[in-house]
Amino acid sequence: MNIWRDINPNRIVSNDYVAVIEISKGSKNKYELDKETGLLILDRVLYTSTHYPANYGFIPLTYADDKDPLDVLVLCSENIAPLSLVRCFPIGVMAMTDEGAFDYKIISIPFGEPTWNNIRDVSELPIHILNEIKHFFNVYKALEHKETTVMEIMGRERAIEIVEEAIRFYREKFL
Repeated sequence: MNIWRDINPNRIVSNDYVAVIEISKGSKNKYELDKETGLLILDRVLYTSTHYPANYGFIPLTYADDKDPLDVLVLCSENIAPLSLVRCFPIGVMAMTDEGAFDYKIISIPFGEPTWNNIRDVSELPIHILNEIKHFFNVYKALEHKETTVMEIMGRERAIEIVEEAIRFYREKFL
């Protein structure tokens, strides 16, 4: 089974989807989807002293401008193991550039997370959470001499539009 491609499409809609965790909150290991096998491969250990501020992964059956599945940050009170499936809903999206290329990160919350699941939009998050996320993505590649810049964080409705677009791009490209 390839976790990017072989999941029931009914489980991936723009406001209710299964995310695949690649990197646990607090980790410095940068895993990526190996598109050939559907498993995770260690890309590198982060060069900086920073660690992922949230669980990080992707939404299956999506395709983004960077030619990868759409990235997702999953806010959760617990670390989630890599390759876990987590049913989530979007609350916002972070727009950034990574070495000059545009990139979106969908900010999500698990349906089964009692600490966070009362939040419906990033505007309801404590500002410190957003500051940690922005800071991490602005500096996590600095010691590799690579530039990343967080441009803005937008709300739930824009996140839903971006997920819809990424689902459509996947279907156009692969089906």
